[in-house]
Amino acid sequence: MCDGIRFGEGPVWCGGDTLVVTSVADGALYRIDVGTGAVDLFADVGGGANGAAFAVDGSMLVTQNGGIDFSSTGLFAEPPEFRSATPGLQLARPDGSVSYIADRGFRAPNDLVVADDGRVFFTDPPQYPPPETPLGRVMVLERDGSIGVVAEGFHYCNGIACTPDGVLVVVENRGLQTVGEGGAREWIIEELGPGGGDGFCLDLDGRYYVASTSDHGVRVVDPDGTVVDFLPIDGDGITTNCCFGGDDLRTLFATDAVPGRVVAWEGLPTPGLAMTPWPGPGSSVPSTP
Repeated sequence: MCDGIRFGEGPVWCGGDTLVVTSVADGALYRIDVGTGAVDLFADVGGGANGAAFAVDGSMLVTQNGGIDFSSTGLFAEPPEFRSATPGLQLARPDGSVSYIADRGFRAPNDLVVADDGRVFFTDPPQYPPPETPLGRVMVLERDGSIGVVAEGFHYCNGIACTPDGVLVVVENRGLQTVGEGGAREWIIEELGPGGGDGFCLDLDGRYYVASTSDHGVRVVDPDGTVVDFLPIDGDGITTNCCFGGDDLRTLFATDAVPGRVVAWEGLPTPGLAMTPWPGPGSSVPSTP
């Protein structure tokens, strides 16, 4: 669909034929016209822009991982300049201005989801590669702006989403786990496959569509943990995240971080689960479109 977004992540369907994706390598958010493939800069946030979520005023809430030095990874012939930033939650506004919602005490915020009640849940793993000690956390931005820890002791918690009935699910290490009251955790599937998982999204029936990194595609998992399909991407690469979009939410978009593309599968049989926009601090929670 489009090229040139280095180590893309965090795709967000914004309606009106518009998709916004992050670039971890360039510390930026890009706006894509899915009809033409045209790409323009939404905001420069510095560091490593990782996950994103749409806000009711047209802003984007961003998990800022602090930046990754790609010079030693071998992923780019000409590595991007390393620009560190304070790890935290950022708000990128439609005019391109950027500010922090929270910027203290974080490790490397990775992905986020807005719950139906307007709270924002996000993963805060250590910088990659993770240490042997399990330091990853799932955290919450409450409606009053306070930050809390929901669960901790993850080896490497990554993608995060809510099921149609509101259960919080994360990618942990190489599988999918639910996160319940008091931080209780239960495996949905412990081993997703050789490429493990990164970001993911769900359809209306509760199936998980998991970006499968080096497997280069998206793995489809039933609610009971059964792998039912795999959507491959041609060639070699690293698939990092995905979301549903289009007028009928039957198009699946995926960030193909290496080589730097965004790809799409149209006409999926089940519509995607619509995402709740972030209402902003202290605002009333809008109904899900």
